[in-house]
Amino acid sequence: MEKYFDATYIWQSFSMLLPFLKVTFLVSILSVIFGTILGFLLAIMKLSGNPFAKKLANAYTTAIRCTPSIVLLFLIYYGVPALSEQFGVNLDQVDKMVFIVITFSLQFAAAMSEVIRSSYQAIDKGQFEAAVSVGLSPIQAYRRIIFPQAFVVALPNFGNSLLELIKEGSLAYTIGLIDVMGKASLIIDGRYNAHALETYIALSVIYWVISIAIEQTFAKLEKIFSKGKQVLKTT
Repeated sequence: MEKYFDATYIWQSFSMLLPFLKVTFLVSILSVIFGTILGFLLAIMKLSGNPFAKKLANAYTTAIRCTPSIVLLFLIYYGVPALSEQFGVNLDQVDKMVFIVITFSLQFAAAMSEVIRSSYQAIDKGQFEAAVSVGLSPIQAYRRIIFPQAFVVALPNFGNSLLELIKEGSLAYTIGLIDVMGKASLIIDGRYNAHALETYIALSVIYWVISIAIEQTFAKLEKIFSKGKQVLKTT
């Protein structure tokens, strides 16, 4: 069994791993979409005057945050089919990706509910009152004044949550999804555990590039939209 380090296996691993990034990105995109929608609803509940809705949303956020990602993934993957069987519904043929998207949507929603809530509360409420006083409707005040500023405040935390989601998504291979992490595991198995280090180096570089690209993109977006926010304040 070959145990020595050979850099050529790093380049070989790149060509084998990159095609499976589309699976990783698909899981992330779907989780962000559904997680943001649910997170927005949770944020509304937290900001509402209804004590029950507020406590329910806060309890959800606490429960999800206190549950390790891999435990939540197993709870969804094994628990949902087991629960559905009690109602006569068989989910054995459902694609693994469905359970993975559900898991990370629930996790992303918990993070986004706090991002949205804190971003909204960071905006001076006097701006809403001033906008309404000059003739804007409440909807127009939120759309033109409050939401654009809250969006800028939320951008950095949204970017951080997205980075965490992509990294946590690598756990999907534990239930058999062949994404970029799952493919790395197959490559190592195919080499009988030889040159595993080279494979993981290639995998790390891929995640580094993705993370840096996302970080730089959100930094530029924040700078662009912050200029608009400054203009809005001076007008």
